Amino acid sequence: MSRRPDRIPGLWRVRLTLAVGLLLTNLVGAVVVYTLAALVVPLPQVPDDRLLRLQNLVLTGVYVVLAVLVGVARGLGFTRRLTGWLREGRPPDERDKRTVLRTPGRFFLMQAGLWGLAAVGFGLFNAATSVPLGLIVAGIVALAGLSTCAVAYLVTERAIRPMARHALAGGVPSRLGIRTVALRSIFAWLLGSGVTALGVVLAGITGLALADQVTATQLAITMVALGSTTFLVGAVTTTLAARATSDPVRALRKAVGEVGRGNLDAEVVIYDGTELGILQAGFNDMLHGLRERERIRDLFGRHVGDDVARTALDSGVRLGGETREVAVLFVDIIGSTSLATERPPEEVVRLLNRFFDVVIDVVHAHDGWINKFQGDAALAIWGAPVPLPRTEAAALAAARVLGERLRDDVPELEAGIGVSAGRAVAGNVGAAERYEYTVIGDPVNEAARLTELAKQVPRRVVARSTLLEAAGGEADRWEGLEPLVVRGRSEPTPLATPR
Repeated sequence: MSRRPDRIPGLWRVRLTLAVGLLLTNLVGAVVVYTLAALVVPLPQVPDDRLLRLQNLVLTGVYVVLAVLVGVARGLGFTRRLTGWLREGRPPDERDKRTVLRTPGRFFLMQAGLWGLAAVGFGLFNAATSVPLGLIVAGIVALAGLSTCAVAYLVTERAIRPMARHALAGGVPSRLGIRTVALRSIFAWLLGSGVTALGVVLAGITGLALADQVTATQLAITMVALGSTTFLVGAVTTTLAARATSDPVRALRKAVGEVGRGNLDAEVVIYDGTELGILQAGFNDMLHGLRERERIRDLFGRHVGDDVARTALDSGVRLGGETREVAVLFVDIIGSTSLATERPPEEVVRLLNRFFDVVIDVVHAHDGWINKFQGDAALAIWGAPVPLPRTEAAALAAARVLGERLRDDVPELEAGIGVSAGRAVAGNVGAAERYEYTVIGDPVNEAARLTELAKQVPRRVVARSTLLEAAGGEADRWEGLEPLVVRGRSEPTPLATPR
């Protein structure tokens, strides 16, 4: 069920601002026209001058009332088209967006037509008394009307900005003749300052043509009045046009600053019908792309590790590997088969998630990364793809802390932890369509074998004791074990466990 437009937040304010702004603009324009024609601009001397001025005043009042009634009726029609999609409770389509952007132009043409009729009507009325008088009055009405329409256009453009924000939230419409910022500025100057300046020129020409009827004082008053009008109208139109350009630029600058600080949700509101609206939409599209890239990067990092993701994004991905000095930690749950058969699947998953939360937290805290998960086991690496100083110390510290954390945080599960280090091949293995960054070599195999031994020692953590030689102060937290021959080896392996 669609909402009534009156109940749409802010719509009544748009209507009120538009109605009051246009009414005041045109009333001021009418007062200025009568003042110029009756008191300022030099006019030919005609019989019954006072009576003619009174008749023009009455005619002005009648015409203003009629013009307001016609303008209101036409304005309501424009407003109904402007808010049709709101009344129907649906998102705006391409036609609705074009209607919003073309509304200021339609109001301008409507008012230009009314002022044009006024110029013709007042010109003919005064031409019945004096043809030169009729031409001068028609010129005054036409020039003042154009300036008034220019101000009204800019007022309309600003008044409907809230509607434009709603309509253009999804982007500017296609197949729209975009107005340029330069054209808007020229338009504001031409119909604001240019027209009134032309009025000064025409007043001077009139003074020359009526030199025998115009005094120097009257001509000076005319120049002062028209010059002041030119200054005021030019200031208003220039200010409105400048604000119409600077507001979107200011919003874009603020949004760029937010993005620079890492806020990728800082979209700008689209409401401008010039190239600035295209720029606003383009900025939002760029942010959408950045958010998509950040999501992909986040997912990529979660799958392969931040270091691998960062390396791939910075230098690309190619199949192959390189020999690296790495440290390896392997952790495997004890009794995982009985765990899966004796507990409900939901409980098994919750336990595994708690287990791996601790593993990831400890490994990352010690500058390592999880290379892969293997069901109920995990493999962590130090030294690839990014070289890391003192990999042995970092891996040993992580293994020791991990054993303590698992006992405290996940007492329902027990796990064996094995640590080794040495030279291994690290790189992308697979095919061009599907590959995986992995580490292959003796340290990985030995860490997995040591994990089996770790399940048999009290602290559930075993490392090759030769790692202690490069572990610095971390070595003091470990003690040696009796060397054992691990599976797949013929010689005993020196072992150590945390004290």
